[in-house]
Amino acid sequence: MSLPDSSPSYQPQSGRFGLTLASPWLVTLLLFWLFPLGYSLYLSFTDYHLLRQTTNWVGWENYTTLLSDPAFLAALKNTLLFTVITIPLTQIIAIGLALLVNRNFPGRSFFRSAFFIPSITSMVVVALVFTNLYSRGGYIISLAELVGFTPPENGFLLDSSTALYSIMAMDIWMASGYYMLLALAGLKAVPVELYEAATINGAGRVRQFFSITLPLLKPIILFSLVINGIKSLQVFVEIFVMTSGKYNTSTGVYYVYESGLKRFTFGEASAAAYILFLIIAVFSVIQFAAFRNRRALG
Repeated sequence: MSLPDSSPSYQPQSGRFGLTLASPWLVTLLLFWLFPLGYSLYLSFTDYHLLRQTTNWVGWENYTTLLSDPAFLAALKNTLLFTVITIPLTQIIAIGLALLVNRNFPGRSFFRSAFFIPSITSMVVVALVFTNLYSRGGYIISLAELVGFTPPENGFLLDSSTALYSIMAMDIWMASGYYMLLALAGLKAVPVELYEAATINGAGRVRQFFSITLPLLKPIILFSLVINGIKSLQVFVEIFVMTSGKYNTSTGVYYVYESGLKRFTFGEASAAAYILFLIIAVFSVIQFAAFRNRRALG
């Protein structure tokens, strides 16, 4: 019996061959991710105006100007308010829906699909539909009047006291189905034996939820909070379609859009984007740290 041929032609390919295969992805990463990130960081320290085609180094001036700009601070406030309100409500509703559709009842598959469909529908389409629902004479206005609530005269989106909260309600309705699906996957991974043992020991459903279900769902909840937090801090499409930043609904990303693509002040827009990036990074780190500490204490 002859031994396998060990000539150089049968040796594994060198690292250069692997780099050649990965080169399309590496070029894409360089051109469309790393270069824009680096160049935008450079622009944030300059007074670059697209129409004038001039670049003047101004150092930290863009950042200090933004941090004293009432419009930018109001946009950051709206962004944080949007995040703080929508994230917990979305997560609570998602877990509640997951517990509901995890039971055995007729039509369970239908309700799972019905709750999930809004999250895969185009945001633009949903925003346009809700714009009509929130408008004067829309169904939501009519329902509010039926229950004795006095809606804004011109509609929910044309009033500074209700516009942002109306967009939040739409966002919660749309996102809950996606995070419900994640929570449902987590529930399916919980061993049934734990519930059986808890029942034998006399633990009710509420005790089982807080002692078994919720602790075992922590990884799913952490993932959901981080993803939803990043999405909420980058909220833009809803604002762009429904209010165009008017009626006290401007957010951080919408401010970047206005600075860069309306006023063409790319230095200011880049600085605003990096401030928002820093906020998102800090927000994510705090969430990871909070869950890590809870796990250590638990």
